[in-house]
Amino acid sequence: MKKIRIGHIGIAHDHAAPVLKCVLSYPELFEFIGWAEENPANYAKKIVTDPFYDTLPRKSAQELIDARPDAMLIEGYELDNLEMALLCVQNGIHIHMDKPAGADLPLFGRVLEEAKKHGVCVHMGYMYRYNHAVRYALDRIKDGTLGEIFQVDAFMDTCHDPEKREWMRDFPGGDMFYLGCHMVDFVYMMMGKAPQAVHPFNRRSHIDGTDVVDQGCAVMDYGTSVCTVRAGSTQVNGFGRRQLVICGTKGTIEIKPLEIKTAGTDMLKTKLFLCTKEMTGGEAYDNFFREIEIEPMKGRYDDMMLEFAAIVHGEIENPYSYEYEYELQRLVLEACGER
Repeated sequence: MKKIRIGHIGIAHDHAAPVLKCVLSYPELFEFIGWAEENPANYAKKIVTDPFYDTLPRKSAQELIDARPDAMLIEGYELDNLEMALLCVQNGIHIHMDKPAGADLPLFGRVLEEAKKHGVCVHMGYMYRYNHAVRYALDRIKDGTLGEIFQVDAFMDTCHDPEKREWMRDFPGGDMFYLGCHMVDFVYMMMGKAPQAVHPFNRRSHIDGTDVVDQGCAVMDYGTSVCTVRAGSTQVNGFGRRQLVICGTKGTIEIKPLEIKTAGTDMLKTKLFLCTKEMTGGEAYDNFFREIEIEPMKGRYDDMMLEFAAIVHGEIENPYSYEYEYELQRLVLEACGER
């Protein structure tokens, strides 16, 4: 099979280096042609934590586009990616762009329109879509095990230092934009439709003297039920309490934590608990959750990038349509307080 010629524009995103390292670990699939970072400040900051970039060929963004690769990784600062994404899709280049899709919804809409016009994919970096526990839950929704889904509660917390929280200052909705986008994706995906309204309750904790939006909460109103999304940067053991609860008329799934690092490896595990009505025997006042064994993941990004390769090769369609990604970003911005 022909290798996918792929470039990498922007290195400021938190997942830029890990995604590129994942791509480089599949030389049978990808032929890497080089990377670009046009902002000297972004380069200077990133190269300290990821010096491996200096071992790889560096080019200008225009040189990468002119090389006419099959695909491009767009991994710049979250608010700077859309202009470059637009240039790539207008030149017939498939893109994998890290999330969220910026703060300019009309511009993102134009990126999607141009991608559709030129027959290329916009593959977003929502890596939790490929989490094996999340995939199991989606399968149980599709096969009817959980019945009609009426409630989803999603939490993504961390314990960031003050410097990291200050870094979020320019994001609309702060932590809701930065981390909460994953959880909005979960609600939209698992409910199977957009809510009637989104009510944001994003706050500034002022912990450690910071003055940024580091406590995110949004209520997604579905008329007959509500779903909740939370994203915080000050929770002790926040990573360990990232969780997803899916409630259906026939059963409930709880995933907590979303991922567990396996010591000494890149493998990720998780814990998933399932309860169906049959398991309760009609009893209401007890805990009937049964832990389901979930296959560990080889790495956080492998399934995501293998799917991207399959899309570029035309083996599968992108499971997330242009319309889905646009509506999701609209909901993310609404959860951030941007109407």
